[in-house]
Amino acid sequence: MAESAEEIRKHVRVYILVFAALAVLTVVTVGVSYLQIESIAATVLIALFIASIKGGLVAGYFMHLVSERQIIYWVLALTVAFFVVLMLLPSFTEFTGVGEMDGQS
Repeated sequence: MAESAEEIRKHVRVYILVFAALAVLTVVTVGVSYLQIESIAATVLIALFIASIKGGLVAGYFMHLVSERQIIYWVLALTVAFFVVLMLLPSFTEFTGVGEMDGQS
């Protein structure tokens, strides 16, 4: 699996571009933290959006998921589905009355 010098330069260039994008997004994150946003929910959504982009870049390029086989994506999608279900589970049980003590409403 010997790569030519040109292929190595191409990979290094991609890593440098991803690093630069991560640095820019970090500056954006710090800049957004100084904004006076009234809603805490909006602040959290903006922070999660930027963090998701940064996480996607790290997973895609530094963990080499961009070039992986399709089974990796299915496993990742299944993991995300289970995560969403587990995060929503408390809100489902809150409205069904499960776990309520007798005499409390």
